[in-house]
Amino acid sequence: MNTQKEQVLDQLAGTWRLLSSEFRTSAGEVIYPLGEDAGGQCILTPDGYMSGQLMRWDRPRFAAGNQASGTPEEIKAALEGYVSYYGPFEVDPDRQQLTTHVEGSLFPNWIGEDQVRFYEFSENRLTLKTPPIPLGDDEIIGYLIWERR
Repeated sequence: MNTQKEQVLDQLAGTWRLLSSEFRTSAGEVIYPLGEDAGGQCILTPDGYMSGQLMRWDRPRFAAGNQASGTPEEIKAALEGYVSYYGPFEVDPDRQQLTTHVEGSLFPNWIGEDQVRFYEFSENRLTLKTPPIPLGDDEIIGYLIWERR
């Protein structure tokens, strides 16, 4: 007999395509840090590992055609337009919470830290929501909507 945790892991397992990445302020403003048409993929395995990639489609190509020869401006734009991390995750079905223990990330500060998301399922879609994030005098909440591939 499957436990509730095993059932959630079964629902999460697979490859997911990003449909939407946005942040909402407490005042109702919507922000698209990776653009309104952000792209991405999230892979969640049944045994509890994840890899997530999100990006802006309009990042400029490097003029030299070589990653190691990018200008400071090209490198800055590439970094600011991409989010990635991976590691083992666990779920708490009672809180509808997924916590990734980050082993690697494009953003070095996340390595060794936990990334918490709240999940909801709707047909072949998965919504991951961040806890509130302070932003000046306001708070924002990130919403990532994924579709099963």
